[in-house]
Amino acid sequence: MNSFRLITTSSPWLILVCLAAGLLYAWLLYSKRTPWPRNLNYALAGLRFVVVSFLSFLLLGPLVRYVSHTTVPPTIVFAIDNSQSVALFSDPAQLQQTRQQLQSMRDRLQAQGYNTQVRTLTPDQQADHITGVQYTAETSNLSKLLSEVQQEHGARNLKGVVLVSDGIVNQGLSPAYAAYNHALYPVALGDTIPKKDVLLASLRYNKVNYSGNRFPLEVELQQEGFGNRPATVLLKENGKTVARKTVTLQPGQPVQQVAFQVQADGLGKRHYQVEVQPLPGEFTTLNNIKHAYIDVVKGKIKVLIAAAAPHPDIKAIRTAIESNENYETALFIPGLMPLKQQDYDVAVLHQLPGRVAGGEAALHLVRSKNLPALYILGPQSDLSDYNRLNAGLQISSSGQTDEVTAVRNSNFSNFQLPETAAERLQQYPPARVPFGEVQLAPNTEVILYQQVGRVPTRKPLLAVQTTGDKRNATLLGSGTWQWRIVEAANNEQAEVYDRLITNLIQLLSAPRNKKRLNVYPTQEEYTSADEIRFAAEAYNQALEPIYGQKISLQVSGENNETKTFTFTNGESQAGVNIGSLPGGRYTYTATATINGQRQQDKGEFIVEELQLEALNAVADHQLLYQLAHNPSSRVYYPSQLRQLEQDILRADHKDMLYSSETLNDLIDMKWLFFLLLGLVCIEWFIRKYNGSY
Repeated sequence: MNSFRLITTSSPWLILVCLAAGLLYAWLLYSKRTPWPRNLNYALAGLRFVVVSFLSFLLLGPLVRYVSHTTVPPTIVFAIDNSQSVALFSDPAQLQQTRQQLQSMRDRLQAQGYNTQVRTLTPDQQADHITGVQYTAETSNLSKLLSEVQQEHGARNLKGVVLVSDGIVNQGLSPAYAAYNHALYPVALGDTIPKKDVLLASLRYNKVNYSGNRFPLEVELQQEGFGNRPATVLLKENGKTVARKTVTLQPGQPVQQVAFQVQADGLGKRHYQVEVQPLPGEFTTLNNIKHAYIDVVKGKIKVLIAAAAPHPDIKAIRTAIESNENYETALFIPGLMPLKQQDYDVAVLHQLPGRVAGGEAALHLVRSKNLPALYILGPQSDLSDYNRLNAGLQISSSGQTDEVTAVRNSNFSNFQLPETAAERLQQYPPARVPFGEVQLAPNTEVILYQQVGRVPTRKPLLAVQTTGDKRNATLLGSGTWQWRIVEAANNEQAEVYDRLITNLIQLLSAPRNKKRLNVYPTQEEYTSADEIRFAAEAYNQALEPIYGQKISLQVSGENNETKTFTFTNGESQAGVNIGSLPGGRYTYTATATINGQRQQDKGEFIVEELQLEALNAVADHQLLYQLAHNPSSRVYYPSQLRQLEQDILRADHKDMLYSSETLNDLIDMKWLFFLLLGLVCIEWFIRKYNGSY
């Protein structure tokens, strides 16, 4: 039932004034002698009376109140757990019969006036009929399923949710901890009797390992009903067995550890397969295999710290660098610590080049190896020699110094600092810098600016070369060891100082990217349930980004099967979505023709096989009992679906009446404008037709 009503914001007596205004206007206009008949004159006067009266009424600002009523029947949602475990560990004939009975119950509820819906764990694979549900979900997140049902149907007279599940949850929170404002009717599937089985419960290993090192891979072996039986665990790579161990399964000990020591050779992604050989009488062998994916990288980044003389800055910087376990440092101080001949990745030069001799060996090593370097200037620095290095800054100073504090450059984006960086930088004590003019090279960006007292300046305190063949950084201040001490004293940890130094070392040691085609997956890791996306960047000869390049992408798996995708790179970095892939190690090759030249980029990525659904063959009906906390509900089994239907009908759920009210200005209704315009036009046409104006 719908209704509308006119509302005025003024006194209703003013409506009489509007009518009087219309009557007066019509009388003044049509009381004179006219060339048309009297009856026609009365009709024209009536038209003018209606138009003027209504226009006057609109000046009062009338409103239209429209109320609509909608009747919504009670809603019952069938939430189907379509995870793989339901199909794997349930009797197929019984499962099919249960689905048919649920669909029949749904049809009968609809005939009784109920609104019914079907929802599954996979939103992109919803089914119109329960019998058409496919059990393909690789994870069981019942909490997400129930919360989505409540969000979608909570305002649509949702009275109950029939949860059809085995109770196994392997992702997300337990649904038992959530509150629901509707009844839950769990239908229990699966079997709660432990099966005679041997399975790989989990693998523990470091995902990143250094080349040439051995790393541990620990296997958690779980068994039920195979006590005093031997089991063989195989470790495979590329289908070949690289190690095997035989263990005796202990009775009364369901979980045992099996450890392997694996040699990390080469560089790149590696895929290992751990398999426990099947034993006679196992319930299933689907959970006998697990996969391990590691990334073998070069050894630790070696940082040379060279100084003209001992200084507290050296200790602070060295401590900050070694806070990252991927870095190791070597110290060189002439006369105290000899220079070790190693393959360094980056150098930190404290007050080198200096005014006194002794640091030439470190400077020669940096020049000969073309090492990226962080130059820290101080009172003993030779600024003339530093300027000749073309490290990004040109400094003109008479030898005087100034005390400044650090201000973060908000436009610097090559690495990120903690959110508290701006606040903590203000707490740092002043550093001593050369007083004079500082010129910034075009290929150099400022990380920290100088602030003199309370006045921020545009002079750099810390700057880094970000383009070109060289990558160097310069810290103009000495005495920054106090920064770390003060931050640690005020905040327990010197997080900002350590992150600043380690991020700077990482930026300096990163390889220069001169590729004109750069194609890469948007995530470091994927699972077999994820959609895999690639982004692409293309550059001209000046290494300026260009768009609209046609790119061909070939993705190959370990079985040498290749898929080809073609896309165009855009300024919005939409890239390409290649869909989901089975678990394994994949390589890709991207090609494009840029300015007539063929460009290529290669790489690899890992897709991790989830294998969660095959891990647990025992249903968890205890969770379903926890969900059935409503007094009018309980756990139902497939043989009790008739009782479930009767309980829903016995609840006697009522229709719900929803009302919505809208309030609009009458003058905003367009059809009234055209109605008034039509009346005026009719009056004008009749007057013109009968010889008047």
